[in-house]
Amino acid sequence: MSELSKRRLKMWVRMLGVTRTTEAKLRDYLRTEHDTTLPRFDVLAALWRRRDGVTMSELSRMLLVSNGNATAVVDRLEGEGLVKRTPSAVDRRTIHVALTSEGLARFDGQAVGHEAELDRIFAGMDEADLDQLTEILKRMANK
Repeated sequence: MSELSKRRLKMWVRMLGVTRTTEAKLRDYLRTEHDTTLPRFDVLAALWRRRDGVTMSELSRMLLVSNGNATAVVDRLEGEGLVKRTPSAVDRRTIHVALTSEGLARFDGQAVGHEAELDRIFAGMDEADLDQLTEILKRMANK
């Protein structure tokens, strides 16, 4: 292994550590402040971005999870009246899922807190840091 290769490996371990630590903080924040989980928040966020609703298969792809995992979360959210399922008019096997008005209101409150928590977590980064890191990550994503 070259020295550059070893440095890339160390960089990956650092990125992974930051990601895992941040995710753990967000999970704890959502649990303690909003009595919810990160997967539930992620489903609500995906449906918030697609207000007209999505199929369960689309939702699974958006979240990079199995259909079974998405279904389990949607089941609980539907039971609480935060999302609704609607069968497709053209294909009985296809189910659309969308936020209810209560789900939209709940997510709006959670999203404000989520953003504030991320702002707190990354408070040590100034605009120049954010610009530089964003540019690096964009370059990495385009490979």
